[in-house]
Amino acid sequence: MLVLLTSLVVFGIENLSSVPFTVAQLKYDGGGDWYANPSALPNLMEFVRENAGIPAVYTGKYVEPTDDDFFNYPMIYMTGHGNVRFSDKELERLRTYLTSGGFLHADDNYGMDVSFRREMERLFPDKEMVELPFDHEIYHCFYDFPNGLPKIHEHDGKPPKGFGIFHEGRLVVFYTYETDLGDGWEDPDVHKDPPEKREAALKMGTNIIFYVMTH
Repeated sequence: MLVLLTSLVVFGIENLSSVPFTVAQLKYDGGGDWYANPSALPNLMEFVRENAGIPAVYTGKYVEPTDDDFFNYPMIYMTGHGNVRFSDKELERLRTYLTSGGFLHADDNYGMDVSFRREMERLFPDKEMVELPFDHEIYHCFYDFPNGLPKIHEHDGKPPKGFGIFHEGRLVVFYTYETDLGDGWEDPDVHKDPPEKREAALKMGTNIIFYVMTH
């Protein structure tokens, strides 16, 4: 049943290259385009393998919280521009996944902020989503981001912010807002981001994966 890699840190940093790390993209209801950025995860996994020596694997799988294999993935990624909605059963499964060692990275593709925050309040009514300080380890664990998240796309012109939900001291949800890392991970001809923007996005994605693997 539950096969999450909850304690990868026990292997030691030197052994991370021998532990396969799989990521799946989350499919959700509500009308939002959960399938956005199809080239993002494959490109990120390739960058992580080549630059961090971690055997990161994107299975090409879209998963729903009620899927039988949902608990097989140590990290779930979600994105989109529109509405996000979970059923009560999906919330129950997602809550169990996160409190049992799983990790959710939600990347606002411009337009999911209101609905995502609403669903997180339903998911963890007793927990607050807080902005992570710039000295949080996720910004420094592999590459150094002294000012927090890189700004990839303008959106509303606001500074990028990273928010988190913690369970028993462990970061279980990381929400990246006003940055759009996933767009920066996509093929260069999709958004025509300059190379330095794409590199910054890919390096931040590497930090996220490395952080999940070591916590």
